[in-house]
Amino acid sequence: MLALATTTLTVLRGTTTDAYGDEQDTDTPVHTGIPASLTEQSRRVTTRDDPTPRIVRYAVARVTAGTDITDQDRVRDERTGAVYIVEAVSSMANPAVAADLRLDLRRTT
Repeated sequence: MLALATTTLTVLRGTTTDAYGDEQDTDTPVHTGIPASLTEQSRRVTTRDDPTPRIVRYAVARVTAGTDITDQDRVRDERTGAVYIVEAVSSMANPAVAADLRLDLRRTT
Protein backbone atom coordinates (compact mmCIF):
# COMPACT_ATOMS: atom_id res chain seq x y z
CA MET A 1 0.00 0.00 0.00
CA LEU A 2 1.41 3.36 -1.02
CA ALA A 3 -0.85 5.58 1.15
CA LEU A 4 -0.29 5.77 4.92
CA ALA A 5 -2.89 3.58 6.65
CA THR A 6 -4.96 5.42 9.27
CA THR A 7 -7.42 2.62 10.13
CA THR A 8 -8.52 -0.87 9.20
CA LEU A 9 -11.72 -1.80 7.38
CA THR A 10 -14.18 -4.69 7.39
CA VAL A 11 -15.91 -5.40 4.06
CA LEU A 12 -19.62 -6.20 4.49
CA ARG A 13 -21.49 -7.93 1.69
CA GLY A 14 -24.76 -9.78 1.18
CA THR A 15 -28.52 -9.26 1.26
CA THR A 16 -31.57 -10.98 2.69
CA THR A 17 -35.32 -10.62 2.31
CA ASP A 18 -37.47 -9.45 5.23
CA ALA A 19 -41.00 -10.60 6.14
CA TYR A 20 -42.50 -8.09 3.67
CA GLY A 21 -40.38 -9.24 0.72
CA ASP A 22 -38.07 -6.22 0.82
CA GLU A 23 -34.36 -6.68 0.26
CA GLN A 24 -32.14 -5.73 3.23
CA ASP A 25 -28.38 -5.58 3.61
CA THR A 26 -26.75 -8.06 5.95
CA ASP A 27 -23.71 -7.36 8.06
CA THR A 28 -21.85 -10.44 6.88
CA PRO A 29 -18.11 -9.71 7.02
CA VAL A 30 -16.27 -10.89 3.91
CA HIS A 31 -12.83 -9.52 4.81
CA THR A 32 -11.56 -7.95 8.04
CA GLY A 33 -8.47 -6.02 9.07
CA ILE A 34 -7.83 -4.38 5.69
CA PRO A 35 -5.36 -1.48 6.17
CA ALA A 36 -6.77 1.73 4.69
CA SER A 37 -6.18 5.44 4.50
CA LEU A 38 -9.59 7.00 5.24
CA THR A 39 -10.31 10.71 5.07
CA GLU A 40 -13.58 12.59 5.41
CA GLN A 41 -13.82 15.93 3.66
CA SER A 42 -16.37 18.64 3.06
CA ARG A 43 -17.00 20.87 0.11
CA ARG A 44 -19.16 23.94 -0.37
CA VAL A 45 -21.37 23.53 -3.44
CA THR A 46 -23.97 25.59 -5.26
CA THR A 47 -26.07 24.95 -8.34
CA ARG A 48 -27.56 27.25 -10.95
CA ASP A 49 -31.05 26.41 -9.73
CA ASP A 50 -30.23 27.04 -6.07
CA PRO A 51 -27.38 29.50 -5.47
CA THR A 52 -27.55 28.97 -1.70
CA PRO A 53 -24.27 27.34 -0.65
CA ARG A 54 -24.52 23.89 0.92
CA ILE A 55 -21.88 21.88 2.68
CA VAL A 56 -21.51 18.35 1.27
CA ARG A 57 -19.50 15.79 3.25
CA TYR A 58 -17.87 12.82 1.59
CA ALA A 59 -15.23 10.23 2.36
CA VAL A 60 -12.40 8.70 0.35
CA ALA A 61 -10.41 5.59 1.27
CA ARG A 62 -7.34 4.05 -0.30
CA VAL A 63 -6.57 0.35 0.02
CA THR A 64 -3.94 -1.96 -1.42
CA ALA A 65 -4.28 -2.82 -5.12
CA GLY A 66 -6.05 -6.13 -5.66
CA THR A 67 -8.24 -5.88 -2.57
CA ASP A 68 -11.62 -7.58 -3.08
CA ILE A 69 -13.93 -4.54 -2.79
CA THR A 70 -16.61 -3.72 -5.35
CA ASP A 71 -19.25 -1.04 -5.90
CA GLN A 72 -22.20 -1.31 -3.51
CA ASP A 73 -20.19 -3.18 -0.86
CA ARG A 74 -20.27 -1.66 2.57
CA VAL A 75 -17.19 -1.07 4.69
CA ARG A 76 -16.98 -0.58 8.45
CA ASP A 77 -14.21 1.54 9.93
CA GLU A 78 -12.91 -0.75 12.68
CA ARG A 79 -11.55 2.22 14.64
CA THR A 80 -14.75 4.30 14.81
CA GLY A 81 -17.49 1.81 13.88
CA ALA A 82 -18.79 4.06 11.08
CA VAL A 83 -20.29 2.25 8.08
CA TYR A 84 -19.92 3.53 4.52
CA ILE A 85 -21.33 2.35 1.19
CA VAL A 86 -18.81 2.08 -1.64
CA GLU A 87 -20.07 4.25 -4.50
CA ALA A 88 -17.10 3.82 -6.84
CA VAL A 89 -13.82 1.94 -7.02
CA SER A 90 -11.03 3.32 -9.20
CA SER A 91 -7.28 3.15 -9.66
CA MET A 92 -4.69 5.09 -11.59
CA ALA A 93 -2.75 3.25 -14.29
CA ASN A 94 0.93 2.99 -13.46
CA PRO A 95 3.31 0.71 -15.38
CA ALA A 96 5.95 0.69 -12.63
CA VAL A 97 3.94 -0.09 -9.50
CA ALA A 98 0.43 -1.32 -8.65
CA ALA A 99 -1.41 1.81 -7.53
CA ASP A 100 -3.77 1.78 -4.55
CA LEU A 101 -7.50 1.44 -5.10
CA ARG A 102 -9.49 4.60 -4.44
CA LEU A 103 -12.90 4.08 -2.81
CA ASP A 104 -15.47 6.87 -3.03
CA LEU A 105 -17.63 6.41 0.06
CA ARG A 106 -20.90 7.69 1.48
CA ARG A 107 -21.48 7.40 5.21
CA THR A 108 -24.58 5.44 6.20
CA THR A 109 -24.24 5.41 10.02
